[in-house]
Amino acid sequence: MKTLKKVLLALAGLVLLVIIGIFIFVNTLKPDYGGEKTLAGLKNEVNVFYDTYGIPHIYADNEEDALKALGYAHAQDRLWQMELLRRVAKGRIAEVFGPDFIKTDKFFLSLGIDEQSKATVADLDKSSDMAIMAQAYLDGINEFIDQGPTPIEFYLTGIEKEPFALEDVYNAVGYMAFSFAMAHKTDPLLTSMRDKLGAEYMQDLAIDSDTTTVWIKNYNGQSTDSLGTNITASVNKALNQLPLPQFEGSNSWVVSPSKAKNGKVILANDPHIGFAQPSVWYEAHVSTPLYEKYGYHLAGVPFPLLGHDRNLAYGLTMFENDDIDFYYEETNPADTTQYKTADGWKAYEYITKTIKVKDGEDVDFTYRKTQHGPVLNNIADQISGERPISMSWIYTKPKNEVLDALYGLSHATNLEEFKSALPKIHAPGLNVMYGDAEGNVAWWATAKLYQMPDSVSTKFILDGTSGEDEPLRYLDFSENPSAINPSWNYVYSANNQPDSIASMLYPGYYLPENRAKRIVQLLDAKDDWDKESFSEMILDVTSPVNTELITELIKLFDVSNLDTEQLVLVDSLKNWDGKYTLSSTSPTLFHRSEYFMVKNTMEDELGPEMFKQFLGTHLFKRQIAWGAKMDKGKWWDNINTKDVVETRQDIVMKSFADAWASLVEDLGPDPSQWTWDKVHTLEHQHPFGKVESLRKYFNVGPFPVEGTREVINNLSFPYDGTGFYKVSSGPSTRRIIDFSDVENSISILPTGQSGNPFSKHYKDQAEMYVNGQFRKMMMNKEEIQETAESVLTFTKR
Repeated sequence: MKTLKKVLLALAGLVLLVIIGIFIFVNTLKPDYGGEKTLAGLKNEVNVFYDTYGIPHIYADNEEDALKALGYAHAQDRLWQMELLRRVAKGRIAEVFGPDFIKTDKFFLSLGIDEQSKATVADLDKSSDMAIMAQAYLDGINEFIDQGPTPIEFYLTGIEKEPFALEDVYNAVGYMAFSFAMAHKTDPLLTSMRDKLGAEYMQDLAIDSDTTTVWIKNYNGQSTDSLGTNITASVNKALNQLPLPQFEGSNSWVVSPSKAKNGKVILANDPHIGFAQPSVWYEAHVSTPLYEKYGYHLAGVPFPLLGHDRNLAYGLTMFENDDIDFYYEETNPADTTQYKTADGWKAYEYITKTIKVKDGEDVDFTYRKTQHGPVLNNIADQISGERPISMSWIYTKPKNEVLDALYGLSHATNLEEFKSALPKIHAPGLNVMYGDAEGNVAWWATAKLYQMPDSVSTKFILDGTSGEDEPLRYLDFSENPSAINPSWNYVYSANNQPDSIASMLYPGYYLPENRAKRIVQLLDAKDDWDKESFSEMILDVTSPVNTELITELIKLFDVSNLDTEQLVLVDSLKNWDGKYTLSSTSPTLFHRSEYFMVKNTMEDELGPEMFKQFLGTHLFKRQIAWGAKMDKGKWWDNINTKDVVETRQDIVMKSFADAWASLVEDLGPDPSQWTWDKVHTLEHQHPFGKVESLRKYFNVGPFPVEGTREVINNLSFPYDGTGFYKVSSGPSTRRIIDFSDVENSISILPTGQSGNPFSKHYKDQAEMYVNGQFRKMMMNKEEIQETAESVLTFTKR
């Protein structure tokens, strides 16, 4: 018995030692927000005050020192995120996650982002202020890589930490640029739909601009009132597999002093980006004697994409312009190394790349390039057929000055300096929103726009052989859509169609008017806006478009076929105010019915795979209201019922019946239990959270959330047959800057400031976010010092 006790005591001691060892190990992995550290190359001491949400407030005697400290601070909270983001363009995701990502790596390598980044850095003036500050930031990251703890994800994947270089910054921006694009989801798909169904079906789709919807108005000082299916599938698969969020849409509005209660400009901005953990933005407040900015940074990018100071504020939304074109190429039958152009046969360029694969052999692959861009046929196995299709993307065409633009925006001190940096943004297309303490408000659509021949529709695959489907010219930036201090006293963007430019409506993948209509409706009705009313507006969950659609379709109901419970719910739906609250049942019935209406209208013609791809396009979002209001059209008939020609009323009634039956099956027979909170949820997924045993340690949520697709509080989800709406994208931050009290401007992040799961700031804002709360973006030095949670001091080494 004594021997057994000794053995048990020894085992208990061993277990205790293991627990203590794990505890000590975990503590070494936490970010270090306090104490003193040395940084190589510092000129003077830098103090970083961390507030109660882990936001660093960096005070330095010069900007170069501040950027080094920023790089270190950013890396200790987000190094894993930085690592993934820089790997995408280099085709190095399979090296981390294995062979499932080989096709994703092939696709991104073929885009040429990494090649363009190398060329850009090679031509860069390393003595420019931008390059010096960017390098200082990278030096800070690399100092953390050398001296700081290794994030847990590196241990779990077995990859080694590597120093960061300028090419990595450009690659991160390049991935962002491509994730904004929509052409790859739309053009090949529409071509396949046209080839399969014919032009008459295309006429009943919302492909072109709708003159009856709300547009963003320009103001210049004068008042103004099959193969394609396979391509789409392969590109979607490459993007959807990435363990990184994609950029989706956004809201922003800025009111001039005459519409503000306190007589100063107020700016609101909530970029809509795919949810992930960690969240996209890293907040940092940098202050030196000559420079100050409270900014929002992408992982590994030194200059903020969103920012403000005491003089001006700016935000971004996605322009949604068309910056990708697809071309049919023709291979020379006598020499397969050549392709046809308007000037004769030219040689394909052959490019060979090697992809390293975790737990597997290296993969070599070769792809072809034409004058337009990469030929996609050899990049994904799903693409069949002999006819080559190439992709032309504006991002890889002109000189890349995007980083110079971000530096210029963040260092501008007035409207003219700010405006002068904008032409350097050639891609992605952005709506840049601006307001300042002097009372100016402005909006610019920034992108390198180009004019195509009038007869060419860039929404379909073009002819690459004739020379007749090529751009005629690049537009000068002065021709881009814009509005500076318009007479209606506000500017806004909700990814909707901008007004005509250069005597044409610029083609794009604009989102429907839903959010724009609500924003204009609210802004026009009020001239005493303040921070509190702005914060209510940014959380608005009302859809005027959906209620209009219900009013239109409910006229078609044959009530004689409905039972008592159905009549009660239909009456409730008829009187619904369009608000998406958690306890409401109308949103649940509406979206279930809407899905079945689209399915019953289109899947019979498209087939399951093409229909699934269509649901992932902006065209689908525009089609919902536009198509449902068409009294007649070829889509209404179910081609599988040979002896019957269905009408819109037939489809409406069948869809309601299908929705009702599915809700009974999923949520039970009591309609009062079909509340929105049961079907509309948000979970922030970490790449490791896909493993069920790790989910609770890395993921944040799930939470039931208010809102829906295409309301101002745009908590969006993909449509599928499940009837459960797992939110995939939404406001990546909500920020409001009021120049009447700029030091008390407010914001929120979806989860937390840190990407380190052992940090107290990993998810400390998550519940605040879903509850519609805000926190202060602190700028007052005395207040920051008095309330700081900790202070990290960097000294020179």
